[in-house]
Order: sequence, then structure tokens, then C-alpha cells
Amino acid sequence: MLRAWLRSRFTLGAEIDDVVQEAYRNVLQARTRGEVQSPKAFLFATARNFVLGRLRHLKVERIDSLEEIDFSSILDDGEGVPEAVARAEELEILTKAIQSLPPRCRQVVTLRRIYGLSQKHIAAQLGISEHTVEAQGAIAVRKIAEYFEMCARPGAQPP
Repeated sequence: MLRAWLRSRFTLGAEIDDVVQEAYRNVLQARTRGEVQSPKAFLFATARNFVLGRLRHLKVERIDSLEEIDFSSILDDGEGVPEAVARAEELEILTKAIQSLPPRCRQVVTLRRIYGLSQKHIAAQLGISEHTVEAQGAIAVRKIAEYFEMCARPGAQPP
């Protein structure tokens, strides 16, 4: 679950195992000192902080090496302002669509699409059958599609 969570938030590639190992090591050290109230939350926070520390370190390295780069050959291939605004608006609509789902559908979609869990793992975690997970996922997709259709109508206000 930690690996899936890290993959969904950071582009770590092969380093993901190092992050997981470091996070577990820190949790075990803290546990021997008796400081851990919620091991799972502590594990995820430790992994996040470790990754953010690495990213800060890489950012400092990049700044130090800027003087060696020839900027004359670099073109701006990033998306323009209109595309970035449209993407942000689409993400906001998707977030609102997911928030509008019934609680069980929202749980299934979040665990499946955001955390990358399989139907089997979701069923075990929520204490429901795999068939129910599949049905709730289908309901969620249908309701999200309806939400998008409503938003696409001229003058329509989503719920």
C-alpha cells in the first residue's frame, strides 16, 4: 500500500524500495523508543518526509549546476497558460465529481484509482465482496460520467 501511495504522488522509479526501507527503519527505531502511537500514519509520514528531503537535496544540486548548462538550445515545450488553466479546471471538476459520490463508491474509486489497489485488496480492506467492489466501481463511473455531462450542458450548475 505504501509503494502504491508513493507511486501515485512521486516519480521515484527504482528508488521506491530505498524509500520504503528507510521509512520502515525509522518506524522501527521510533517504536523501540516507544514514540509511535499510529504506526501506519507514522510510516506514511516518514516516507513522505524522506522523499521531500531527497527532492530538496536534488533541487539544491540542480541550482548549483546551472552555470554549466547552455540555455541557448532550450525551447519552451511546456503547456501554455490556456492549457494549464483548462487542465486545472478539469481536475477541479473531477474532484467535485468524486466528492459527490455516495460514500462506498467514493471509497472504492479512491482506493482503486488513487492508491492503485486491486479489487481483491479493496474487498479485503473494506470487508465486502469483490463483486460489490466491482458493482460500486461501475456505479461510480456512471455517476461521474453523469456529472461531467451535467457540467457540459450550457448554463447547467452541478450539484
